Amino acid sequence: MPLGLLGKKLGHTRVYNADGVMTPVTVVLAGPNRVLQVKTQAGKDGYNAVQLGFDDQKEQRLTRPLLGHIKKFSGAPVKRIKEFREFSKEVKPGDVVGPTLFAPGDYVDAIGVTKGRGFEGVVGRHGFRGGDSTHGAKGWHRRSGAIGQRLFPGTVMRGMKMPGHLGQVRRTTQNLLVVQVREADNLLLIQGSIPGAEGDYVVIRESKKRPKGWKPPVATLGKKGKVYKPEPKKPEVKK
Repeated sequence: MPLGLLGKKLGHTRVYNADGVMTPVTVVLAGPNRVLQVKTQAGKDGYNAVQLGFDDQKEQRLTRPLLGHIKKFSGAPVKRIKEFREFSKEVKPGDVVGPTLFAPGDYVDAIGVTKGRGFEGVVGRHGFRGGDSTHGAKGWHRRSGAIGQRLFPGTVMRGMKMPGHLGQVRRTTQNLLVVQVREADNLLLIQGSIPGAEGDYVVIRESKKRPKGWKPPVATLGKKGKVYKPEPKKPEVKK
């Protein structure tokens, strides 16, 4: 995890480039992130990492061990702490980092907790088509049907697709394009959707599956004032 930030999902909007192309984006408050601790391979920790804190908190709302850990490195109380291994930017305790860690055109991964949907049936949870609405199938339109527990092994196996709790799980959305970086407002505008509800905390990190410097074929950012349009395929002429 070379570079990363703690942030808060604020909502959704859209931006237009110079050519009038609209891009839907998610607005993320990505700062300020305060550096609480820097761990090194040569130190007693035995590995390289950086601890970042985000979102101010009152002292009386923190446990004493956590508050003592923060004050040990002369940090201010925060609501969220995240450790990033092998942080590629050189920092020291007390430094402040923000959305300028990324630039427009970079690709990032967004980690968050999805919205909780409560108890859901098999149609909403697993996409079952449901039962037929004909031939006397009364009351079975959204049920799962038989689960085969009567035959061998005579029990419901773990992982069977059945009704249950949906959502509220940790998920990662990969390869999202950074459209804008607003340093004055500590905002990142990221193309696409990010897991979680508005106001939820998220982690924004460098993409793990895109090479650095890779650019998309579509000029989403409006560079050179052109919009990429693939040439139409010419129909084959039979001789």
